[in-house]
Amino acid sequence: MKKTNLLVTLGLVLSMALTGCGAATQETVSKADSTPASTEASTEASVETSEAVSYTVGICNYVDDASLNQIVDNIKNRLNEIGTEKNVTFNVNYDNCNADANVLAQIVSNFQADKVDLMVGVATPVAIQMQSATEGTDTPVVFAAVSDPVGTNLVSSMDAPGANLTGTSDLLNTEAILNIMLANNPDLKKVGLLYDIGQDASTQAIADAKAFFKEKNIEVVDYTGTSIAEVMLAVDSMVADKVEAVFTPTDNTIMTAELSIYEKLAEAKIPHYAGADSFALNGAFLGFGVDYAALGRDTADMVADILLNEKDVASVPVHTFDNGVATVNVDICAAIGLDFETVKAAIAPFCTEVKEIHTAESFE
Repeated sequence: MKKTNLLVTLGLVLSMALTGCGAATQETVSKADSTPASTEASTEASVETSEAVSYTVGICNYVDDASLNQIVDNIKNRLNEIGTEKNVTFNVNYDNCNADANVLAQIVSNFQADKVDLMVGVATPVAIQMQSATEGTDTPVVFAAVSDPVGTNLVSSMDAPGANLTGTSDLLNTEAILNIMLANNPDLKKVGLLYDIGQDASTQAIADAKAFFKEKNIEVVDYTGTSIAEVMLAVDSMVADKVEAVFTPTDNTIMTAELSIYEKLAEAKIPHYAGADSFALNGAFLGFGVDYAALGRDTADMVADILLNEKDVASVPVHTFDNGVATVNVDICAAIGLDFETVKAAIAPFCTEVKEIHTAESFE
C-alpha cells in the first residue's frame, strides 16, 4: 500500500483534470483543513516541525441523487475528521459517472493511472466496475450502499469477503416496510411495485415483496422504468390502474425520478413507501431503512482503518445497518388526507423510530 510523506501546508488547494470524463475534482482533507487561521510565526513553525502521512482516495458516485450524494458528503466529512484526529492527509479524487458505463470505466481507469491508494465505489455498478478493474492487483476497494454484495458476486461472504473488496451494505428489510404499509392500511387490495428491472438493488427486494403479498392475498402489479421519462409513464399507469399503495426498494433510478413523480402520486392519494429516507425527502410518503449519513461515515471509517492500519481487505467484514427508522413526509401525509400522529401511532410497533420530514431537493 503506497504511502508518501509531505509537509502539512495550510491553504493548499489541489486540482486535477480527468481525461475523457470532464469533472473530476481533487480535495485535500486533513488536519490542516480544520485548523483555525493563526499567526505567520506559528504557521511557519508548523511547517518546519509537522509531518503527516498522505493517502489518495478515489471516490466515484454512480448518479446524482439525494441518497448517494448524502453518502459521499459524509464520507468526505468523516475523512476530514479522521485527518484532524490522526494528523493524516486524505487527498480525495471525486467524480460522478451519472449512470454512464463508459464514463464509469474511464473514471476508474484514471484512478488507476493516478495510482490512488484506495478506491471507493458508491452503489453496486461502480463497485462491480472497480472489482473488475482491480482484479489481480493490491489496490483495495471499499464499496458503499451495495444492497446484495454476495448475490452480485462482489464478495464470497459478508463476514469474509475473500478478495480486495469490502464495504457497507444498505440491505433492506423488505418485510418490515411492508408490515408498516399494512399497519397504515390493513384493507389494502392492490399494490404497485415501482422499480428499475436493471437495478441489482431491487432484484431480491421485489421478489420478497411478491412473496409477501401473495401470502396476504393482495394483488401486485409491476411498473418499471429505466429513465425518469419511463418512470413518469409508469406512474401514469399506476394512477389509471387505481393502485392503493406503491412500494419501491433502494432503487437509484426511482430515487432520481422521485421529484418528478411525487406530486402526481399525492394528487391521486397514493402513498409511496420506499427503502430510504431520501425518497421521503424528495416527496415519497414514507422512507424506511438505512440512515445513509451513518452509512457514509462508517464507510469512511473503513477506508481509514484499511489505510492507516494496513488491514487485509479480504478479511474485513461487510458492514450492515439496522433497518429500523421510518421517515414520514408530513407534507405528503396531509396532501393524501392522512394525519401524521395517527400514522405514527399505527406504524410505531414496526420500527424503532418514526421521524418526520418536509419535501426538499437535498439534505441540508
